[in-house]
Amino acid sequence: MNTAKLGKRELNRQNNQRAIMTAARECFSEAGFDKVTVRDIIRRTGLASGTFYNYFPDKRSIFSALIDDYMGRLNEHLANLRGTAPELESRINSAYLAIFTTIEEDPEVYKLVHANDKIVQEIYSSGIFGKALETFENDIKNAIADGQLPDINVDYISASFNGVGYELGFRLADRGGEPKQAAHFATKLFLGGVSALPDNS
Repeated sequence: MNTAKLGKRELNRQNNQRAIMTAARECFSEAGFDKVTVRDIIRRTGLASGTFYNYFPDKRSIFSALIDDYMGRLNEHLANLRGTAPELESRINSAYLAIFTTIEEDPEVYKLVHANDKIVQEIYSSGIFGKALETFENDIKNAIADGQLPDINVDYISASFNGVGYELGFRLADRGGEPKQAAHFATKLFLGGVSALPDNS
């Protein structure tokens, strides 16, 4: 087959998929996941009604694709930042900074996540922060084992880390702000609270 035709076909495919994802993002932001239909999404693109199913089987899959893109960028930032974070405080700071930097890059997707929390929790059992929360939990367990932290409840601490990141992240997405400043604040707040806890808290 002609290479030029293959190139044009692939370009059309990419453009169609991009148009569908953009339309889905707008629809989910405006109406919420539960109220949006596949027809709503495809109508906004101007494409034929059956085109959607060439790329996605249902609206849940396209919602997942939008969030997967966000999480991929978050994990990339986390990997880059943790390479320069040898100590516990800098590791916690790097986790928060990865979260807040990703939010700054695309605040609308994060607001979309925040507004559709129920379906996000159904799709991602570990939550939107995924790898960041997993690496944080490992850091805390290692710090307890090394005596850097008291013998505290890791589940409670992880929930606290997640809560601060989630809500402070929404403030950044909604009102703007500096990721480094937010990460510094969250890290100091977190470590200050942990230092006041007795063992087995």
